[in-house]
Amino acid sequence: MSFDLLNALMETQALRVASERQVFWYTSGTVGPYYINTENLYGGPDAAGELLSFIDAEKSSPRFAFDLRERLLRQYENNAIYRDVVDALVARVKRALEVNIDAVSGGERRDWFFSLTVAECLGKPNLLMFKNRERVLFDGKNVTHEGVDGLRTLHVADLVTEASSYFRDWIPLVGEGGGRIEYSANVVDRGQGGIEALCESGVPSSALLRVDEALFKRLAELGHIGSAQADLLAAYYRDPHAAMRTFLLDHPDFLQNALRGDDDRIRARAQLLVDGNVYGLDA
Repeated sequence: MSFDLLNALMETQALRVASERQVFWYTSGTVGPYYINTENLYGGPDAAGELLSFIDAEKSSPRFAFDLRERLLRQYENNAIYRDVVDALVARVKRALEVNIDAVSGGERRDWFFSLTVAECLGKPNLLMFKNRERVLFDGKNVTHEGVDGLRTLHVADLVTEASSYFRDWIPLVGEGGGRIEYSANVVDRGQGGIEALCESGVPSSALLRVDEALFKRLAELGHIGSAQADLLAAYYRDPHAAMRTFLLDHPDFLQNALRGDDDRIRARAQLLVDGNVYGLDA
């Protein structure tokens, strides 16, 4: 890669690490020491949030694919980080693909930040797949529901964790009518087994960056985090449940402050943790 993706992740707040003696509250009522919002590589949190809002509001419009393409290509032209990420994906795919593909596929919503632009760079149509299982094929000039079966695709995604969305949604959708994902290119691999699961299932896959202990060490070397944060990140990578249970036992005020705080969202997530006894704290 001709640019530093790790620095780009930090600069755009696509990767955020919790301050020392703090962790983040996740929607599920669990906690963890970092957030990854890969879509922020599009141009930062504000630009990414605006595009997500546009997708939510306009995805049912007949003009949606055209308007999305216009926004993405304008950002590709004007934003160096976004352009570098797309170019890195394209370069990775050109090296790795061993068969011809018919289209580039991407799933609602965050895959679309990258899949359509990669398709444009490769001169291929984009297969947009929706959560309601609708599929449309878009070549920049026409949008059609025809010809969506039996395609051999390159799937482009923003993030792979355990690959649950691949196995639940995208692989079966592409597979209708005999289609197949020939290769999966991801921006970030969260290091939780998704890439390995895809490869074992017969879908060759890779990512531009993997979240692992080597990454945390580099963050510390670059001065983005301190040694205590690096240690917590490494412990979380090895065993998320055990690391966060230890953190909560060592910092009892963290949970109590969340339960008593003014932030309704945080308070609700903390209550989920307590009600579910997620970390066995009352054992």
